[in-house]
Amino acid sequence: MLVRAGDAVEAGQALATVEAMKMENVLKAERGALVKSVKAGPGQSLAVDEVIMESE
Repeated sequence: MLVRAGDAVEAGQALATVEAMKMENVLKAERGALVKSVKAGPGQSLAVDEVIMESE
């Protein structure tokens, strides 16, 4: 996780790095927003439809 709840982010800013099948994928903000909550943590296994973070 590269951001925390309460952080303001800009469009294109990296939010988190997710590893899948030995490849790293960087999740980036689509638009400027405020991070409302972070639901996942480092090393946590995620389901396909699991929420990683929420924004306002």
